[in-house]
Amino acid sequence: MRLTILFLTFLLGIGVSAQTETVLIEPTVMVIPFTKEGEQMRTVLEAEDQTHLRVTMSKVKEAFDEVGIKTVDFRAALRQYENTKAIEINQQSSIKQEVISLSGADIYIETEAQIVQTKRGNSVTVILNAYDAFSGHSLANSLGHSPKFYTENYEKLSEKALATFLDDFVDLAKKAFYETVNTGRSVIVDIGIAEGADLDMDSEVGKTGDLLSDLIEAWFDENAYQGYFHVQGVTATKMILNEVKIPMRDPATEKNYRPSKFATKFRKYLSSLGIESTRDVQGTKLFFTIEG
Repeated sequence: MRLTILFLTFLLGIGVSAQTETVLIEPTVMVIPFTKEGEQMRTVLEAEDQTHLRVTMSKVKEAFDEVGIKTVDFRAALRQYENTKAIEINQQSSIKQEVISLSGADIYIETEAQIVQTKRGNSVTVILNAYDAFSGHSLANSLGHSPKFYTENYEKLSEKALATFLDDFVDLAKKAFYETVNTGRSVIVDIGIAEGADLDMDSEVGKTGDLLSDLIEAWFDENAYQGYFHVQGVTATKMILNEVKIPMRDPATEKNYRPSKFATKFRKYLSSLGIESTRDVQGTKLFFTIEG
């Protein structure tokens, strides 16, 4: 009997340990209005004829709150940005990205609510697009239509449109996010040889005489997240990796793992081989120029 109790205690201990080690990363979501080129987000959001859009955004935010997903209030994030930046009309695209970055959201959802008026009644079409805030890659998209009614209560029609697909959309966005957590985020790496450099991708490097291109591939095999990368092509003067996985979170800080950190790591590796290089990080694109 005593041995049985000890064995059960041991099994329970393993279960508790396994649960303790499992860390589930939950996303943070921000719902924003869809804007056309040249439109300002605040102008669209606060327009008198956009009450139905504001209701739609509120309902989408509420849907994520109800399943335990943390959300960021878009208006609060926009006010925070406006308190620190001077807004210029011609910088709408930049403003959008800066507000998203400032919010700390992992996912942003562009929300569009289109009023459709016909002789047979009015309806609203709601379109939702979820994006990875880090890379801008699409995670989920869906739309729904309300039935046609002889009414101008577009707020209620927006709610009816959402009711046709919102729960499924939330599930799709969550699953896509968890997939990104498991597989990592993608970056593009472009490695070029500067004019006048005294080596190229076919040069033998180091004591073992390995080709530079082979050493680079070996490094990505060890340092890409879960070893996943794809080489699009290699010539004597260029290597392009059109997909390299990096972790979503920095294991040391639990914050977003920045491409610049990965770029620094690779540059230091080249330096360890006695190779000078420069780097340029543009979003999810990493450019390296080998000087020699």
